[in-house]
Amino acid sequence: MSEALASSGEDNTALPDGDVWERHRLFMEANLKRNYATNLTHGVFGMTGFRLIYAPTIIPAYLYLLTGSAAAVGLGTALLQLGGTVSPILSGAQVESRKRILPYAISVGSMMRVMVLALALAAWMLEGTALLVVTLASFLLLGFFSGAQRVAFQMLMAKLIPIDRRGRLQGIRNMAGGLIAAGLAWVAGHYFIEREWLGNGYATTFLLAFILTSIGLVVLKLGIREPDAPRLRPVMPLRERIEQFGELLQHRDFRAFLMAHGLAAIARVGLPFWTLYVGDRLGLDGALIGSLSLAFLAADTMSNLVWGSLGDRIGFRAVYLGALASSLTGILLLVFGDGWLLYASFAFLGFGFSGWMMAAVTLVLEFGEHEDIPMRLALTTTVEGGVSSVGPVLVGLSIAALGYAPLIVAAFASLIASLALMIWRVREPRASIR
Repeated sequence: MSEALASSGEDNTALPDGDVWERHRLFMEANLKRNYATNLTHGVFGMTGFRLIYAPTIIPAYLYLLTGSAAAVGLGTALLQLGGTVSPILSGAQVESRKRILPYAISVGSMMRVMVLALALAAWMLEGTALLVVTLASFLLLGFFSGAQRVAFQMLMAKLIPIDRRGRLQGIRNMAGGLIAAGLAWVAGHYFIEREWLGNGYATTFLLAFILTSIGLVVLKLGIREPDAPRLRPVMPLRERIEQFGELLQHRDFRAFLMAHGLAAIARVGLPFWTLYVGDRLGLDGALIGSLSLAFLAADTMSNLVWGSLGDRIGFRAVYLGALASSLTGILLLVFGDGWLLYASFAFLGFGFSGWMMAAVTLVLEFGEHEDIPMRLALTTTVEGGVSSVGPVLVGLSIAALGYAPLIVAAFASLIASLALMIWRVREPRASIR
């Protein structure tokens, strides 16, 4: 049945809306078990590997080791985000005019993994200025392909997984991947980095991330059954598509959410620097990096089932609110706590980060028309990436000049403002869908 639906060769644009969406629903149901299992398996391997890279502990510590400068940590983090500022728009324009998304998703996903491998090889083979230049360039390109991949993979999930199953899928995926990543991060800190496995513990960690994420991508390529898009946007010049962003912003709730998300992204900028903040107080070494990584990733992991189940039952607006509240608690403990409370602060930060990421990508799928999903994703990711690319540089320079006080004030203020916008200006989008 599913193969017949997939290969019927009928032009969806020639069919009435009711027929198009009914065919899409039948295909989705017929292939749900296979696509669900494939998405889950790919996600576990992908989340495990990439969390070793994107956890706010290992990369900042690595850059600090290379340079001894908080400003350099900010520059590296900014380049990682800068690359993902433009690419979501390019990716959205590509995705919205394609019948099948999977080939494009595999292409950009492969390039993202090549950049992780480049980090490992550079750490083993280069030193000094050459190592720093190649590392920073790899961060820039990793961010570029990450932004493109994010749009493609989320649109693929929107095509294949029903709206009331996405939260649990992401929750189970993130929990399994995060649980493994938490254990691996502890091992990476206490053994790979501390004991310099294979001559360079950071390079060994990057290589492990490359292997795990590559396995996930192969599973996705071999396992997914994708239907033709129910409707396609016509191909048009990128400039004209960007000009249409104004139409997306006519949606009141999406506009307010975009503002709230940008404010929350300001607070997220601080994540890589909190490791340095604790390191200044306790001494930055492999054991501390491993322990903070474990606290962050374990909480991130265990919270995913809670967030996913909550989102499926009552909507992801509530998840976003809970994530902001958790992040506020984490920063309070970080600033005013001591001893074990510092590790608890990273747990709350991990709890908040997982909910924030899950809710952000899922809420965007639910505002407005289905055909606009790629460009809504692109616009949201671009706003997030723009803030996250400029912010780390400013934070790094401010820390070097004034210490951590400006970062603490900015994180508090932006989270409170974001929380206020989400409470009073953003309605639950699922209410209008139903």
